[in-house]
Amino acid sequence: MEALREQLVKSLKGGQAFVSYEKALEGIKPELRDVRPNEKLHSIYEELEHMRIAQQDLLYYALEQDWESPEWPEGFWPKPNKKISNEEWNKTVKGFFNDQKKAVEMVKDPNIDLLSIIPGSTEYTYLREVIVIIEHNAYHLGKILDIRKVLGNWK
Repeated sequence: MEALREQLVKSLKGGQAFVSYEKALEGIKPELRDVRPNEKLHSIYEELEHMRIAQQDLLYYALEQDWESPEWPEGFWPKPNKKISNEEWNKTVKGFFNDQKKAVEMVKDPNIDLLSIIPGSTEYTYLREVIVIIEHNAYHLGKILDIRKVLGNWK
């Protein structure tokens, strides 16, 4: 079980099969954070805020029995084409990394049996929640990098 926990922590942090989250978000020009390259793509901010909300929902579902998920799908995305301030951007970035850290702490906690069903759930395990966080974040991080490339803001 310890080897599984270590691998999950590495996957939560990124940087193995894909660039780390820190590196992917480093150097984003403030004026490009809320730009949609075309009407069919989200902005970098929209993708990251969606990641933050979904990660928070998956994590708190596992940790807080009285957690209530946002309404799907509206509650999982910010308003489209919203101009964001530095304060809003920083809040999203900080929130994402704070919950990522909490997910790592949950995985490392020897008092949590990752294979057990979450109290209040009929089918979901802690492991399932962690795997969905990893998959979902990796998918949307790839979209952020593609958006950065289209906007000319990635090496």
